[in-house]
Amino acid sequence: MSSFERRLEEIRRVLENLKVRMAEGTLMIVEGWRDIESLKRLGVTGNILPAKASGRSFLDALREIERQEVSETILLMDFDRRGREWTMRLARHLEAMKIKPNLTFWRQLLGLVGRDVKDIESLASYIETLSEKTGKNIFNIKQ
Repeated sequence: MSSFERRLEEIRRVLENLKVRMAEGTLMIVEGWRDIESLKRLGVTGNILPAKASGRSFLDALREIERQEVSETILLMDFDRRGREWTMRLARHLEAMKIKPNLTFWRQLLGLVGRDVKDIESLASYIETLSEKTGKNIFNIKQ
């Protein structure tokens, strides 16, 4: 098994676990609408809030999360410097609001694709490219 195949398999495993959590109704926070579209192409759907979409401020995003009355939120912001800053800032505020910020999936994906992918919206395309390189389409990516 090549390193590409191993990485692809690890990404698949992370995304399968993420799908399970989303099916349980967990709220996920991403940066924008394109992130949601990329995740949908990978089969990840559910209660996803685009925190920075439509000119939404940080405070607006926090208010929307609070309105959802959740005990845990999955943070899946971008992997660039600003995405990392937003992730840590949101995590601190969520903890202060007694909401558990789940960074597990973000950290796992960052470790697997962080050198090659800077944002969530590029994730589906990256996986398509990796699938082509390995000749293994283990994802049913929707166009």
